[in-house]
Amino acid sequence: MPNNSIPEENNHRYFKIYKPDGYLSQFIYNQKQRQKKKLLGELGDFPDETMAVGRLDEPSEGLLLLTTDGKASYRITSTGLEKEYHVQVDGLITDEAIRNLQKGVEISIYGKPYQTKSCVVERIETPIYLPERNKRIRDERHGPTSWIKVIITEGKYRQVRKMTAKVNFPTLRLVRYRIDNINIDDLNKAEVKEISSFR
Repeated sequence: MPNNSIPEENNHRYFKIYKPDGYLSQFIYNQKQRQKKKLLGELGDFPDETMAVGRLDEPSEGLLLLTTDGKASYRITSTGLEKEYHVQVDGLITDEAIRNLQKGVEISIYGKPYQTKSCVVERIETPIYLPERNKRIRDERHGPTSWIKVIITEGKYRQVRKMTAKVNFPTLRLVRYRIDNINIDDLNKAEVKEISSFR
């Protein structure tokens, strides 16, 4: 696992949260957002300078890091640290689809073609830690589903969802389980824990 740790300043603060589905990965609305959405500030009492380190889109859930330390945020988002996702896909994913994901597939990022890097993709059993979602997805009565673990070192916009769609197994549920050596094993849905650093 990569070890790109940089000592963080003691006067900064660091948090990890289990972001539930239905929340935006931000603290304030931008001018383009007209409809009221749930924001991260509703999950805890954070310092004014707190920022999300990267993003999870609104329907996605799982580990999100927050900090007042811009340098630590940049290190996490720009140095190729591993990000592990547990992904429920529509259908029983095939060996061929897994191999294609492992090798990398071409997706579109803001209208331009992008070739994803080789990555780890494995079938897994349904994760036992999963909480109930706020918004339910379709269940097995509408056809079989399967779970995979995906470990990438990139973080393009909706990348994992676009990857599974490219191999014809659309994502139904996306949970970020781990960033580098920080995971959600000790978190309940919507829970916030302050940690000493991102090391």
